[in-house]
Amino acid sequence: MTLSPLAILLLLHIPFVSASLPNLNGTSVPTLDVSNPSSCNNTRSLWDIIWSCAATLFACTWTAIHPNIPGMDEGKFAVYSRRLGIMMMGLTAPELVITWATVQFLSARDTAKAFNDVFGAQLHQTHSCCADMREIGTATSLSKIPASLFREWTVTHGFFVWMGGFMLYFNNEPRATLTPEELKRFVDEGSVEMPIIVEADIEDRSKGDALSKGIAILQLAWFVLQLVARYVQNLPMTLLELDTLAIAALSGIAYGFWWKKPKDVGRPHVVYWKATASPPSILTYDKIGEKFSENWSGLWFTCVYPWLSLTGIEISVSPRAVHSRRVPSLGGYQGGDRHHRIILLIGCFSGAVFGGLHCLGWNVQFQGHAEQILWRAASLAIVSAPVFILLSYGYIIVLGYPKDNHQAIAESTVQASFCVYIVARVTLIVLTLMGFRSLPPGVYDTVAWTKFIPHL
Repeated sequence: MTLSPLAILLLLHIPFVSASLPNLNGTSVPTLDVSNPSSCNNTRSLWDIIWSCAATLFACTWTAIHPNIPGMDEGKFAVYSRRLGIMMMGLTAPELVITWATVQFLSARDTAKAFNDVFGAQLHQTHSCCADMREIGTATSLSKIPASLFREWTVTHGFFVWMGGFMLYFNNEPRATLTPEELKRFVDEGSVEMPIIVEADIEDRSKGDALSKGIAILQLAWFVLQLVARYVQNLPMTLLELDTLAIAALSGIAYGFWWKKPKDVGRPHVVYWKATASPPSILTYDKIGEKFSENWSGLWFTCVYPWLSLTGIEISVSPRAVHSRRVPSLGGYQGGDRHHRIILLIGCFSGAVFGGLHCLGWNVQFQGHAEQILWRAASLAIVSAPVFILLSYGYIIVLGYPKDNHQAIAESTVQASFCVYIVARVTLIVLTLMGFRSLPPGVYDTVAWTKFIPHL
């Protein structure tokens, strides 16, 4: 359901690209037979190219994405299908995944600092009071100090609580996942005990460690190194390799923001509600968002809200998330305008870099000249659209969100830039797939690594 708008755009765009296939000058570029590459030790096959790109894309998406904690009663099919959907979104719009990772990292860092400022100061004050009592001879034993002594939180704790790490239980039944603000408020009120969980315990729940993450990064680095070597030795690359390079470069940035986030945690930490306190009437994650409705506007919002969630523009709790008692699959961050400037800057920069890497295919040989023009135009559009978005939002922010015609013009520019970006991205995907019809000479030649070894 969430991928249907992109699929429709792809289907509608294919006739447009196909209609542009004839050359402008009636000539074609001589190509090799892709099905029968020369059998030699220093060549590669078409299957080798596809397998290398597929392995790298898998490392960029399936293994690099750190999903939120699933619902306690959800089956493996629901979990893996949701992750597959996120994987497809990462393949089509990796710059949005960077934005998602950025806002999650900033939210986790702020949450860890907030908990340390509040509960860390209280713990320090408790220890100081106990020391003063011992000095004046008061018979105060350590057994009277609250058992739930606060342990300093790290960014990993911040990630854990935002990804749905603390589940509230009432009368031994799961109620809902707690947000950081709810957990902090309930602890202050004495309704729940402060969870005692150290970073090592959270990492023990994680299915990814430094070794597994390092192997994925090595896969990305090896792929990039091969393409750099091919460029140095003037060996041509396929469009699929260029697109994979762009996705790999952006995935490495997202991996950096998610380095301290637990990966593939299956169960949350239980927080029990005290019987002496009255239960909360409503919680954040047990209330369906108002924009989810059964009319046409609600159906449209259901299709586009995952993309809005990746950008941090819209935070809404879906009916499935409420039913499963979990954090929204593309949520897990703090809303508001606290970090909107830096998020906007990183998102637009990532989009421009993504388009710039596709510009490396400026002189790639296509079957027709029209395809080459389309590739160049789409690559430049992806570079330019984030710049226009950044300038338009910057204009609105600098003027303090003015309510006049200037704001309307800026908002229209942003919407038009988004549409241009989507069409350009779909164009690149279609041209990448069509590029296998004819590959340039030399694409099957492998890198001669011995040429990089210094010798007499």
